Amino acid sequence: MIRNARMTAVVLALAIGVSACNPVLRSHGHRYNLGEEPEILVAEDTQQTVLQRYGNPSTRGLFDDDTWYYISATRESIAYLRPATRDRRILAVSFNEDGIVSEVNEYGLDDGRVVAYNDSETPTRGRELSIIEQILGNVGTLPNENFGGEQNLPGGAGGPRRDQ
Repeated sequence: MIRNARMTAVVLALAIGVSACNPVLRSHGHRYNLGEEPEILVAEDTQQTVLQRYGNPSTRGLFDDDTWYYISATRESIAYLRPATRDRRILAVSFNEDGIVSEVNEYGLDDGRVVAYNDSETPTRGRELSIIEQILGNVGTLPNENFGGEQNLPGGAGGPRRDQ
């Protein structure tokens, strides 16, 4: 009986361990049905027909409001590792001034670019103070008229003083 309990515990631990390594797939954005390819006809479809067929775009062009982007992505997470993008599909639909489709482009994961951020700091004017200079820098420079005077100052401990 004890042997069966140990065997059950081992099998249960292995099952939990193996299931923790299964990838979790998450889909984001505009999804097409399996096997469905977007059929947007240049010079025939309009903003209204595209809107009826595919719904609102994921985003619109920043400088050109006449370009709509339908974005979809699939991300894979395994246990504690950082999620990785497994698939990305961007459909860019451009319209002319009359609202008729003028161009359709499709981009995938291979078309993306890695952006290298510059994390250097911008130097500021002035000199850098040591910790001692920061601590002792204001000693003797406090204005004496603010302590014990009859001024009605906003802020500070207890807020403005009242006249008695």
